[in-house]
Amino acid sequence: MVKQKTEKTFGASVRAWREEKEIGLRRFADLVGMSPTYLSKIERDEFPPPGEEKIKSIAKALDRDADELLALAGRVASDLEEIIQQTPREMATFLRAAKGLDPKELEDLTRQIERKKKQSK
Repeated sequence: MVKQKTEKTFGASVRAWREEKEIGLRRFADLVGMSPTYLSKIERDEFPPPGEEKIKSIAKALDRDADELLALAGRVASDLEEIIQQTPREMATFLRAAKGLDPKELEDLTRQIERKKKQSK
């Protein structure tokens, strides 16, 4: 039995969200500072996803989370790369330990960390 791929690509997702918001290709291209031709090729997955800043512009225009769009494009935000590079061993250990937690558990853990940071100031 062949397993079907259910995940949408970056381009197909952007196109679906744009159409869901009823924004035309040309107008959307203007909103995010791209040419309509280039954007169309991205949406058809003929070109790879654009750079981080353009992905952030797309996310903002679509009212989507930029980190989620970056992940869909196979990228990590540059500020996260810097954080990881400051303490690579500790951050890798932390991320591995957090792997498998559901979104609610991660949210709770984030709140605990934020409280701890406030207390230490």
